[in-house]
Amino acid sequence: MDSLGKTLVAVEAALEKKAYDLVVVQVEHLKSIADYFLIATGRSDVQVQAIVRGIEERMDRENEHPISIEGFNHAHWVVMDYDDLVVHVFFEPTRDFYRLERTWSDAHQIVLPEPLRSQASVLQLRASV
Repeated sequence: MDSLGKTLVAVEAALEKKAYDLVVVQVEHLKSIADYFLIATGRSDVQVQAIVRGIEERMDRENEHPISIEGFNHAHWVVMDYDDLVVHVFFEPTRDFYRLERTWSDAHQIVLPEPLRSQASVLQLRASV
């Protein structure tokens, strides 16, 4: 599976667990790190863990396994390294503090294909209420 396909599978899995404020940025110019970052938010540490488990289970079914997962027990910022994809799942206050997508301001945001884009938009609207 190519890195974009892998990223979209992870996006779908995150959305199934109601992740919101979901952003995919292409960071391939940082090739030593990854091709894509998926950045998502959960409302609690329990939801962050559920999002991470959901992504891991879905990626396992696609025969994609993480090199490492860091931060799972504390669940304020969990990093899942899939080599060419790095998934960052944040607890809401931690996401607000770090705003990782601003750190990589020279990376460009990927527009999600439908129906993922609509689903992400709905979850974002619900989160802002």
